[in-house]
Amino acid sequence: MGGRSRQPKVLAFRCYAASHRSLTMVVWCLAALVMVVNFHLLLVHKEDEDTRVHEIHRSIVGELEKVEEEKFRVSPPRSRRNPRAVRRKGEQKPPSVVDEFLDESSSVHAMFFPERKMAIDPKNDGNDSVYFYYPGRVWLDTAGNPIQAHGGGVIYDEKSETYFWYGENKDGKTYKAHSKGADRCVQGALMRAYNFPAVLDSVYEAQLPGDMLQVCSVRKVDIVGVSCYSSKDLWTWRNEGVVLRGEEKNATHDLHKSNVLERPKVIYNDRTGKYVMWMHIDDTNYTKASVGVAISNSPTGPFSYLYSKRPHDCESRDMTIFKDDNGKAYLIYSSEDNSELHIGQLTDDYLDVTNNMRRFLIAQHREAPALFKYDGTYYMITSGCTGWAPNTALAHAATSVMGPWETLGNPCVGGNDIFRSTTFFSQSTFVLPIPGLSGSFIFMADRWNPSELRDSRYLWLPLTVGGLPDEAADYSFMFPLWSRVSIYWHRRWRLPEGWRES
Repeated sequence: MGGRSRQPKVLAFRCYAASHRSLTMVVWCLAALVMVVNFHLLLVHKEDEDTRVHEIHRSIVGELEKVEEEKFRVSPPRSRRNPRAVRRKGEQKPPSVVDEFLDESSSVHAMFFPERKMAIDPKNDGNDSVYFYYPGRVWLDTAGNPIQAHGGGVIYDEKSETYFWYGENKDGKTYKAHSKGADRCVQGALMRAYNFPAVLDSVYEAQLPGDMLQVCSVRKVDIVGVSCYSSKDLWTWRNEGVVLRGEEKNATHDLHKSNVLERPKVIYNDRTGKYVMWMHIDDTNYTKASVGVAISNSPTGPFSYLYSKRPHDCESRDMTIFKDDNGKAYLIYSSEDNSELHIGQLTDDYLDVTNNMRRFLIAQHREAPALFKYDGTYYMITSGCTGWAPNTALAHAATSVMGPWETLGNPCVGGNDIFRSTTFFSQSTFVLPIPGLSGSFIFMADRWNPSELRDSRYLWLPLTVGGLPDEAADYSFMFPLWSRVSIYWHRRWRLPEGWRES
């Protein structure tokens, strides 16, 4: 009996141990299942939250992305040619819409440069025009004077929580400069191929190698300086004065009134605590082709001019600067008779260029670069080289700021064929991110009035990145698919409610 009684005890012990292990495994499986369910619910909740955020974002920017068509009738222009010349040489092709746009005496010109009584006026509180942008209208500051900040850019100063807009002050008389300069050149072969108009006067022709015709127009205003305006809402702008002044007496100074100062841009250096301004510096004939550098302790100046130079020993005309998320900054400029763009990294103090430089868009004849970044990709808008005449903008993209850069195509949406082919009769200068609206930006452009440069207008329009991918127009580097860049035409628009709080 005793021997038989031991065996069941052993079996019972073994069964108990096996049951204990099974129970432990079941508990762990249940715990894992609970964790998986919770993780799944968390993912579903996050996806729902992301979807909700995306839907809210789409509803907010939906109005910005509304496609507005534009219809206008242009009366056939009467020939300005002498009847005898017509009989001798025959009738010629009538002026294009762009020709008429450039002719201050035409009705088309007046249509694109509305009278001052239709100005954007921040003093008119309480009306239905508050916070609305009207591209092409005169834009008044808080003192009731037209804003003078052409070819400029905007920075946000975190210290003062204020936006600062810098640009060329062209509040002077427009006159014809020396006609033998290299300003505003377009190669004649390209002009003939695309039917680009020449400016109606102040034009000369010179024979170039390869029997290529170069047509140039030189109109300028004496250097007044760089204006600065401040704002909390990107609509109401207070004049902070001329923060970098032209030189009246010293004819050898880069900023002497007879010279050229264009496209000033300012960035803040976090290491030195300085505000650094870069600009295009040239002489009357546009042969100096240099950049200038100035510095200030305050965003409202005064800025102290330091020097000018040809970066990387290359010509530099239309230019901009770009500050990346990591604090590194870059100079982008048109070079080699505007036939290509160069990009070079700045030194840590932003006061000079390093030897790190790349050439891109070679033989593409692009100018007026405006560079920005979204979701790890670098984008850029450029203009063709057709003098004061507006032309087709192109968007470009790169995974590295130093390139290689790919051309995406025309980003303009809405209006009509003429509007899209002329960048809405304007030229790019800057792209400003809209805080709190990921993928949404303000495209800043100038509508130049060559007959009266002080009356040149501003076009601020919504720009978005996203939607269906855009295939590169040229495939010099692999075959990437880029998010589409779109600039939407609006006769009237405003930023979505609540963006300031975001």
